[in-house]
Formats: sequence, C-alpha cells, structure tokens
Amino acid sequence: MMKTKGATGKPASRLIDQRIRELRGWRGETLARMRALILEADPEMTEEWKWDGPVWSHGGVVCTGEAYTKVVKLTFARGASFPDPSRLFNSSLGGNTRRAIDIHEGEKVDAGAFKALVKAAVALNGPPAKKAKPVKLLSGGNPQIAKAEGDAPVQAYIAGMPGWKRDVGRRLDALIVRNVPDVRKAVKWNSPFYGIKGQGWFLSFHVFTRYVKVTFFGGASLRPVPPGASKHEDVRHFDIHEGELDEAQMAAWVKQAAALPGWVPGQSSRGDLQP
Repeated sequence: MMKTKGATGKPASRLIDQRIRELRGWRGETLARMRALILEADPEMTEEWKWDGPVWSHGGVVCTGEAYTKVVKLTFARGASFPDPSRLFNSSLGGNTRRAIDIHEGEKVDAGAFKALVKAAVALNGPPAKKAKPVKLLSGGNPQIAKAEGDAPVQAYIAGMPGWKRDVGRRLDALIVRNVPDVRKAVKWNSPFYGIKGQGWFLSFHVFTRYVKVTFFGGASLRPVPPGASKHEDVRHFDIHEGELDEAQMAAWVKQAAALPGWVPGQSSRGDLQP
C-alpha cells in the first residue's frame, strides 16, 4: 500500500489516523472500520490526503471519506458506472458520475458487499497510464485468458466478456464475493472458477453465443436443483440469457454450493466438468 504526503508534508496515512482520533466516538470508529475494509479489498490501494480529507486511489480516485455531524460519507468517484446489487449507495443518486454511502450512528455496512464495490471501482479505473491489450475472443465470444490463480485473471476475463454478458459477469462475481467472503478465485480452461481453500471448486461460468453458462459442480445437491443436465450425476448447469439473472435464486445456490465438498481436478472421475 502506498501512502502519499498531504499538503502539510506529513504522510497521508498519519493525517488519516489523526482525523480518526479527532473525530472520536461513533464517527471515528465508523471511518476507521470503512478504511480497514477498503485496504482489505485492495492491498495495493494508495492513501492520499486531498480536499482536506482522506482519499483512496488505485489507477484514479476510488472513494473519499468525509465526516459530518450526523453521517460518515463514503463517496465513490465513478459509482454510477458499476453495479450496486446490494444497494449500498443511498446518497448522490441523481448525478451521472458519483455515488455515495451515508452511514448514520448505529448503522453497519455489509462488509462483503462494500469490498465488492471497492474492487469494482478499482477494476473500472484500470491500470494507471497503461492500455490493456484487447482480449482475444474464442468460439461463442468466450474471452481467452491464461490459466492463473487470484482475482486479477478473473477480472481480466470479466472485462473481456462481450456486450451485456460483461454486466452479468460483474454481477455474478460481486454476488459470489458478497455471499462467500473467503472465496478463492482462478481462471482455468478460459473460465473463472470459484472455490474454498482446501475444499476444491464449487462453481465456474463460461461465455457462449447467446448465454452465460454457470456450472455448479455439486449442483445435484442444491435445492431447487439447477435445470441444466450434465453427463455427470453431481453436476448441474444454469444458463443466463440477457436480462434473466435472478440474483436472489443465484445467491441461494451459491451459499449452498460453497458449503458442499468441491471439485478437485485430478481427484475425480467427472468427465465433463470443463465448460
């Protein structure tokens, strides 16, 4: 994490520490808690001191933190440009650029949903001063992404999804992170995979011409059972067409799937797990 200097010459992190101490009470505790979530969501975040307050940046401004008499406000510089499936944004809703979260005394913000917003803001900013190479699309419009572990290759895959499917990818990723905060991510066989460390993979998705196919590796144990049949008795699929993502049902399946033993490549005879 980089810590730039403020107008006083002091490191921004020290100025933010000082602001938190000065606020005291619930406002200081709230700002400290939200700051911790921002840095957890993106360890490479830069802390800055601008406009007489804390600013968090990565490839551009992600959000600012302000404290008023009755609210602590987190303003996302480009919040209108990415999905907010949990509807955390409750202020600055009328403009075309910013969105904000006003937190009153006694209120708690869903940690997983908030960190998903931070990650979405960072992904939208993109790498500073560097243009990403166009992603090659394979058969059906599926992005070609090298096999790798972690969130970065998954975000690269989502960024390469064509048209309306990109929004589906972002919403799926945010929904999974929100419901499985300790989720493990990777790209394998040109598909994002989601799992739990030590338990294997529970879900993947893949782009096809007319839909995004979500694969549940233990899908036969879900309730209701996803309708897409598979060559293996444990696996079930669900195809998402344009405008058809039911987030409530998907969240219920994700929670169930994450609690089941996952698929470990090389330790299963399942012959059709790859998309």
